[in-house]
Amino acid sequence: MDGQNMIEMHGIVKKFYIGSPNELTILKGMDICVKKGEFLSIVGASGSGKSTLMNIIGALDRPTEGSYWLDGVDVESLPDDQLSTIRNQKIGFVFQTFNLIPRTSALRNVELPMLYGGFPRAERTARAKELLQMVGMGDRMSHLPNELSGGQKQRVAIARAMANDPAIILADEPTGALDSETGRLVMDLFHDLHQKQGKTIVLITHNPDLAQETQRIITISDGRIIGEKEGGGKTCS
Repeated sequence: MDGQNMIEMHGIVKKFYIGSPNELTILKGMDICVKKGEFLSIVGASGSGKSTLMNIIGALDRPTEGSYWLDGVDVESLPDDQLSTIRNQKIGFVFQTFNLIPRTSALRNVELPMLYGGFPRAERTARAKELLQMVGMGDRMSHLPNELSGGQKQRVAIARAMANDPAIILADEPTGALDSETGRLVMDLFHDLHQKQGKTIVLITHNPDLAQETQRIITISDGRIIGEKEGGGKTCS
């Protein structure tokens, strides 16, 4: 791990229904820095603000107040079209619900981010096949999502997250819909991506056991950071 920050957030506030009697402040001034090559977890109960924070880290939403730099880019200064480009190029998403396109094969699902990125068809297909082999899904490339188990869908989703070789992987409860054995396989994949490819990974979870596998754990409650400690994960030298 080098000394550079992949994520740098200062004073992040997120409000909804601004100016109305129902105004809600979900995030209440968060400061978060994540170094390049770090495996970090963000832990909190339901309603703590995890999902709202994830949407801001993933450039799916903007904070009401505060600054956010992603891999050296001032995210707040970008217009929507450039924000979309940064999101496609810099961030790989893995969700609890997989978010695969139902009537599209595993191979085409993995190709999709590269299609948006303007890659030629042959290059997209070759890389998608390589990524599916990497996650142990080489023999399921032509299968539709409804022909795959939950664990297989999540492995396809991880391959898709890697399609554009992103700077950061953002995983939101990635094992939440899986049994413990399948969840173990998925976590092992994240460890491989972190240790062998040096990927920066932010894991959002309510599971303290999974969080303990990461290098650093940030705990949030009611929109604030209430704790930070080292996890049990292997620290980069």
